[in-house]
Amino acid sequence: MGRWEPNASGRLARAALELYLERGFEQVTVAEIAKRAGLTERTFFRHYADKREVLFAGSGQLQELLVGAADAAPGSAAPIDVVAAALLAVSAEFQERHEFARQRQAVIAANAELQERELSKLAALSAALTQALRRRGVAEPGASLAAETGVAVFKVAFERWISADDEQEFAHYIRESLGELRVVAAGA
Repeated sequence: MGRWEPNASGRLARAALELYLERGFEQVTVAEIAKRAGLTERTFFRHYADKREVLFAGSGQLQELLVGAADAAPGSAAPIDVVAAALLAVSAEFQERHEFARQRQAVIAANAELQERELSKLAALSAALTQALRRRGVAEPGASLAAETGVAVFKVAFERWISADDEQEFAHYIRESLGELRVVAAGA
């Protein structure tokens, strides 16, 4: 591919993921990613701060979508229902990227540094969701509890979705996990 071809960011992400899966995250350099994508290192750094960010580049958009959906929930909705609506809105964004999500998670699971980065990004999601709930008038500790619970539901549903051999949508696992949470919370 020539350097003038479109979607440099996507090409870099695909090249990085391929290399990470082939050789492991630690063994891959930015130069190798750029070369595989048919681009320069300079182009890589225009799109990503470092080779880790290739795997986490969408976290800002994910946070915006999550918060936007929470903000758009009906004013009368209970905090957990606001969180559920936000999670279901986010799940739609993942649906077309099922195989990428599986591969990305395999790379992250094989590297402690990436696992730490993933937890940091999830903590940022929780903090943003907590703030959205506070803006809706949810007092503490309710806002934090609902947000943290939502992130836990997201993590459980995501793991189940990427591990599943069926064709169920991510939203199915979100709903199922929320249902399990309600059963556990009810003491049943």
